[in-house]
Amino acid sequence: MRVVVVGGGIVGLSSAVALADRGATVVLCERGSLGDGSTSRALGGVRCQFSTAVNVDLSLASRPVWETFEDRFGVDIEFRQAGYLLLARTEETARGLEQQAALQRDRGAETQFLTPDEVTDYCAGVDPDAVTAATYNPRDGFADPYLALQGFADAAHERGVEVRTGTAVTDVRLSNGRVVGVDVAGDGAPSGGAIDADAVVNATGPWAAELAAMAGVEIPVEPQRRQALVADPERPVPEDDPLTIDLETSSHFRPERDGAAIVGGYFDDEPETPDPDSFSESYDVAWAAETVERAAAYCDYFGESTRLKRGWAGLYAVTPDHHPIVEESVPGFVQAVGFSGHGFQHAPATGQVVAEILLDGEASTVDVSDLGSDRFETGELLHERNVA
Repeated sequence: MRVVVVGGGIVGLSSAVALADRGATVVLCERGSLGDGSTSRALGGVRCQFSTAVNVDLSLASRPVWETFEDRFGVDIEFRQAGYLLLARTEETARGLEQQAALQRDRGAETQFLTPDEVTDYCAGVDPDAVTAATYNPRDGFADPYLALQGFADAAHERGVEVRTGTAVTDVRLSNGRVVGVDVAGDGAPSGGAIDADAVVNATGPWAAELAAMAGVEIPVEPQRRQALVADPERPVPEDDPLTIDLETSSHFRPERDGAAIVGGYFDDEPETPDPDSFSESYDVAWAAETVERAAAYCDYFGESTRLKRGWAGLYAVTPDHHPIVEESVPGFVQAVGFSGHGFQHAPATGQVVAEILLDGEASTVDVSDLGSDRFETGELLHERNVA
């Protein structure tokens, strides 16, 4: 089988590697450079603490790859399993966290439900009086997205994947209702501007709806701008602190090096949905001030003398229920899109699932039957509650 994977982020590269491992001939087309989209601006979080079974399963199926990445791919991705700490500040959220912890343990995760007094055992800076409950998983953590991308890219080259950067897909060609190839343009495009293929994988992140439309498929995936900030807190953040999220506001932080922290959160009522080809990649100063203020409401690391060092903005590819679309939408057209900020951590399992859908006819690594796009028509949405 000859497959064109569209999108050179980590989901596309993982899919290309998994397909090549199964014997497929793979061409990967990326309109810019590898990782130019969401991957290069990701925080690198890896967690099992989700509110739905399919997201937990995608995490658990991906985790062995993250934990053994250097052995598999020869690249140290600086994966630090400092854990994730999810904070509830209302009784309603606390009840939800307790139910989710039980779900996660049932699926095979090690999540613990904590009282406010226990929270400071895992993050000394959190004010226990601001918290009603929390959950913690010691095997959650964070890695360097650029290094992970490099590992998958090296693996793709080693497996004979034809990687074409500077190559935009301008159309998906169909014959009798099934994929037969793509039209392409750009510096990396072959002469003739076409690539024949038995299948096409949509792994284009914020551009997902655009590529799907070329195949005659409409999907509710939109780009949403998110920001991150590197700060020097008033009190240094220990490097072994977990990635901590206030679920009431989506405010979150994780340790960097030398006492610094990466801080983020999205606080607007209406999402910012820019053109993915033209948006501000710089952080907004007003947002940065609010971000530090919100972090200070539950954590005493962030006082008045916290200094802003640098920041950036990137794009989530978001669906209405914050779950991806993973399906064969038309014969030979497989989509792995709309991860709503979770694409980095779920990439290893997603690549396997994509290969299974195309080569076996159905997924076996994870049951993704609930991730079809028809759920948006039937109203059978999944609703991930733990979004940051």
